[in-house]
Amino acid sequence: MAATAKPRIDWVDYAKGICIILVVMMHSTLGVEKAAGELSSLNSFIEWARPFRMPDFFMISGLFLAARIDKPWAGYLDSKVLHFAYFYLLWMTIQFLTKGYGLYQDGGVTGLAQNYALGLIEPFGTLWFIYMLAIFFVVVKALRRVPPLAMFAAGAVLEMSHLNTGWLLIDEFAARFVYFYAGFWLASHIFAFASRVDARPMAVIFAGLVIWGFGNAFVVHHGWSQLPGVSLVLGFIGALAVVSSGVLLSKTRLAQPLRYCGQNSIVIYLAFFLFMAGARSLLLKTPLAGDLALVSLLVTAAGVVGPVLLFWATRNTWASFLFRRPEWARLSSSGAGWHSAVHGKSLQSQAR
Repeated sequence: MAATAKPRIDWVDYAKGICIILVVMMHSTLGVEKAAGELSSLNSFIEWARPFRMPDFFMISGLFLAARIDKPWAGYLDSKVLHFAYFYLLWMTIQFLTKGYGLYQDGGVTGLAQNYALGLIEPFGTLWFIYMLAIFFVVVKALRRVPPLAMFAAGAVLEMSHLNTGWLLIDEFAARFVYFYAGFWLASHIFAFASRVDARPMAVIFAGLVIWGFGNAFVVHHGWSQLPGVSLVLGFIGALAVVSSGVLLSKTRLAQPLRYCGQNSIVIYLAFFLFMAGARSLLLKTPLAGDLALVSLLVTAAGVVGPVLLFWATRNTWASFLFRRPEWARLSSSGAGWHSAVHGKSLQSQAR
């Protein structure tokens, strides 16, 4: 029998819902713009969200690590590395099946094989987030005895270095590790911050978010958001703004679909490219193509709703392996006690 799941924290799910929708919107909008050969009016919003979109996702992913980091390596590697490795390899293969013909035309069988092999050491396509999560989980546990302040400082220096080696694994590690580590190390402070926000009137929270939103827009508009140090500050302030937004949304039932997206953020992350690509191809052939912003929003909707529908359609069938790791892909049978999507628990819970 599966272990009883711990109660979920509402604002965390809302915050993750915001993050995953922003991620899908970014990929959808940039994909539509690339296909159309011009920018849409939504591009400015995509740029506005850039400073905090991924920092918040990684910070929240580290929030629940403290409760598990001292567990034995075998169980830790199963739930924090093999879990993500399984879904990465599975969905990387699915992506290759959808893109394989183009890769074959460019480089033949040899080029196709080389690209697939490269995907094992260099995060492939849209799947880089879960690849990096596995790396971060290992690094934090392996360096558990290093003073936290030193780890945080090293991560901050890496972020401010704005490495651009051309290798996604190296560059994204440098840019994102500090946020993941902050989520782990400062989890109690982040939860305390959320509690203080929750004690404030909704009007006060909303006013603070408006001020932050305009301030973030001002910095982005002037091209300062990528300056060393400024990007770090914007990342953390933006992450806390998303936390505050999650708290604000948790006070009302009007945004329950957003919460559900947060609970199933990894389900959406794994499969959104399928529905995004298909919707983009179809919509750009319709009269709607004259409004790229509308097309981008519709593609975003397809990228969010499509994976959820696929999850519902497959969760009790032979195809449940798409979102639920089978027993053969576990280090031991003890995996039965861990959360699994098929029992109604989000894959994202494995990132906790």
